[in-house]
Amino acid sequence: MTTAAPASGRTRSVLAWAGIAAGVLVAGLGVAAIAGIGTMPAQGLLDPEAAGPEGSRALVEVLRDRGVEVDVARDRTSALAALGEGGATLAIADTAPLDDDDLEDLASAAAGTVLLEPRTRDLRLLLGGAQSAGFVDELTAPACDFPDAAVSGSVRPGEVFTADGLRIACYPAGAGFGLVGTGSGPDRVIALDATSLLVNRHLAEDGHAALGLNLLGGTGRVVWYLPALGDGSLTAAPSLGELTPPWVTPAILLLLGSVVAAGIWRGRRFGPLVAENLPVTVRASETTEGRARLYAAAAEPVHALDQLRRDSLRRLARLLGLGAADAGAIADAAAARLDTDRARVRGILLDDLPRNDRELVDAADRLRELEAAVHRTVRPERNTP
Repeated sequence: MTTAAPASGRTRSVLAWAGIAAGVLVAGLGVAAIAGIGTMPAQGLLDPEAAGPEGSRALVEVLRDRGVEVDVARDRTSALAALGEGGATLAIADTAPLDDDDLEDLASAAAGTVLLEPRTRDLRLLLGGAQSAGFVDELTAPACDFPDAAVSGSVRPGEVFTADGLRIACYPAGAGFGLVGTGSGPDRVIALDATSLLVNRHLAEDGHAALGLNLLGGTGRVVWYLPALGDGSLTAAPSLGELTPPWVTPAILLLLGSVVAAGIWRGRRFGPLVAENLPVTVRASETTEGRARLYAAAAEPVHALDQLRRDSLRRLARLLGLGAADAGAIADAAAARLDTDRARVRGILLDDLPRNDRELVDAADRLRELEAAVHRTVRPERNTP
């Protein structure tokens, strides 16, 4: 016995330190994973490097197989530099981060522009005020003389646009056209809903792939630009670290160090201070007598009677088959069983309050008599509860 206890204590200590080490390791891995999320490349909607359903990597690979050079730009500076080399078609996705002047400068530097996800502002600036006219998911023929669309066949256009005053208007559906455009050569601007046509999950349908190749592959070079926050006047919100005073980080590190030191100091001993648990068994009669002495010393006859009433109510509920009924319902059921005054039974079980020990003894006697009377009505063959 004396050798097993220290060995058990050492085992608990080793397991506790192992648990602490495992917790620290898991926390470190979690922090590293969270930090890594911020460094992952964008792989979202119409991203030319995304292989997911909403990306456009499939179209980019098809273009490259046909000898078309595709440059991916993720900021305005890179896009302008790539367009500055000349002869490149600009494929631009969500333009929300860009200012009006930025968008016009990009379009003027390109040898043709394709708006992959046109917004109302884009249509106003580059297409003379065309507007969105709803969404269509039906197979639609080109029905126009624009070569890039005419040879591509039918598509499911998705969002359609009005074409008032525009030279290019293909895929008529609903109240608009699935492809609209203006100008020719380097000044040509085309707008279509590429989220329904040129993403990976829809590219193999109908004439979608052919339309993408014809629109983007004509110049032999494409600059695929994904605008980011900071490319225009719209900037990202400051981080929490930028908003907090410089002394906050050292204070947090000091606090964490203090917590670790306190944990090591207080955790130097694991397990109970004694080798064996020593349970103490107390007889029920001793517990009852001790509680009674406490009530007597405190001169609290009401509390003592409450304990007696609680036990009587529990026995009466079981005797009358009431289950989890409340005290009032049990008192009413007992009065009905005895065919006696309901107020009298409620006084015995609930309402009467003793002021001294004599009244407490009398109340206890009435409880016992009431319980015995109910018992006789339920089980007449027995005379005692």
